[in-house]
Amino acid sequence: MKRPVEAMSKHRRPHLPSTFCFFALCLVALLVSGCGEGVRPTATTTVTDSADQVLVQMKHYVTTDGILRALVLADTAYFFNARQLAELRVVRVTFYDAQGAKTSTLTANAGTFHWRTRDMDGRGNVVVVRSSDGGTLHTEAMRYNQARNEVSSDLPFTFDAPTQHLKGVGFTADPDFKNLRAWRVTGTGGQFVLPKH
Repeated sequence: MKRPVEAMSKHRRPHLPSTFCFFALCLVALLVSGCGEGVRPTATTTVTDSADQVLVQMKHYVTTDGILRALVLADTAYFFNARQLAELRVVRVTFYDAQGAKTSTLTANAGTFHWRTRDMDGRGNVVVVRSSDGGTLHTEAMRYNQARNEVSSDLPFTFDAPTQHLKGVGFTADPDFKNLRAWRVTGTGGQFVLPKH
């Protein structure tokens, strides 16, 4: 005996449109292809990703035998314990002489502070202003050697003071620029020491 057509239709699966099936298969394929992959890291690791500590509004006193030699301020400091250094952003360093009197102030976009040696590097729009007369040095990078109490650079610089205008490539000086040795110097006024050849 045959069942009526209406009765047979109740037992059949409903027919899905082919477009819906295609999209469902694509979705499943995308989900399966991404399994186990996770998020792949980029090839470069940024400073913020690998720092052991991050300080905001850092303030650090550098002393020698109890006498303040430099005050280091940074907007942000990224500390790396294994390398014993801190990468600094938006840097301001105030230098002091052996009696603790302020001699000059350095500002830079970035810098590195080596906490074992207390040496520092300033990078990006480095400006040093001498406290005694406002003499100003501009360069793109400069190093401070704490043991020698000396600043230096091998990059082009300009130095302007009330009686001097100097340009050169490379210099070594004390932080208040009383004793400046410079290379390839042009300029007017004042006294400075040319390095011996």
